[in-house]
Amino acid sequence: MIQWPNVTESGHHDPDLKPEELQRSPCVLGFIPVVYYSILLCVGVPVNILTAVALTRLACRTKRALYCYLLAVTCSDILSQLFIIFVGFLLETAVFHREVPELLLHSVSAAEFAANHASIWSTVPLTVDRYVALCHPLLHRQISYPARARKIIAAVLTLSLVSGVPFFWWSDVWRNSRPPTRLDAALIWTHVTIIYFLPCSIFLVLNSLIIRHLRARQHQRPGQGEHKSTPPRHLGKTTAMLLAITSVFAILWAPRTMVVIYHLYVSSVHRDWRVHLAFDLSNMLAMLNTAVNFFLYCFVSKPFRVTVRDVLLLRGGPRFPHRTMTQSAPPANTSVSSLYSVNNKGWRQDSVALTPISDRKSL
Repeated sequence: MIQWPNVTESGHHDPDLKPEELQRSPCVLGFIPVVYYSILLCVGVPVNILTAVALTRLACRTKRALYCYLLAVTCSDILSQLFIIFVGFLLETAVFHREVPELLLHSVSAAEFAANHASIWSTVPLTVDRYVALCHPLLHRQISYPARARKIIAAVLTLSLVSGVPFFWWSDVWRNSRPPTRLDAALIWTHVTIIYFLPCSIFLVLNSLIIRHLRARQHQRPGQGEHKSTPPRHLGKTTAMLLAITSVFAILWAPRTMVVIYHLYVSSVHRDWRVHLAFDLSNMLAMLNTAVNFFLYCFVSKPFRVTVRDVLLLRGGPRFPHRTMTQSAPPANTSVSSLYSVNNKGWRQDSVALTPISDRKSL
């Protein structure tokens, strides 16, 4: 196995530290992380761009807030790949060996954390939207529309950008030979809370409520709030896709969270090659989360697969009947309930117009 020396040499050493404490832990993976991140970047960025184009078409075609949230998740994943993988791992570490100005290092660190927070927290409004759609459908028809979804996404991205500012003072775990300070501990706990514990708690609670609601609907007896001919509601594809996204995130980010806490209280990455190895592997596993959503969408959603095929074949959107082309597009902030009421009213008028006069008198 190639013993690749730690490329982040500490520029400031404490004279009170012993020589064995100044010994850097070797990178036992050698060039494997560089090859892995290069492949992940070459595959992940084009795949996410294709996903963004397909979701943009679906959002414009269906006017559903769901695709706006999925588009925000995809764009955040692209930012994470560019800042964390390309700039952080490949350029700073592999090419320049982190021999760059300190101000640039800290600025890139803040941008990496901001992109990371945006990638993770863009999934939270999607989870809330699915919970309201399944458990409170009437409320969802009133409050869920693309204009409101765009405002929520803008607020989430703004908060993610602000939350990345304190990590300008994030300590380089490979570079600093001294034990973590109180500032390091505060930043580490803030980091793991923002990127794992808090969003996973929200996912767990809302997904549990969704599953519980669907099971209650399945076991509901005919005649107790539902018509006998109404079939039980099963786990839809959209809900299955949501559960898959949140489950994959929780699995892929769990090792990195545990390694960071282990680095804080047990042994540092700088001194222990085993912690160094675990930290490298957990980072590689966590970054895989930025490139798997495309395959989840393709596996679950047939409209997404059809739209991706149209994009790859340079086709336009599906041909709608002439009847729908003559209809005026609804405003962007129109809720589903108002559209339903308008369509229902028009259908009733059409049905009355087509009814014979003798039947109208009987009505």
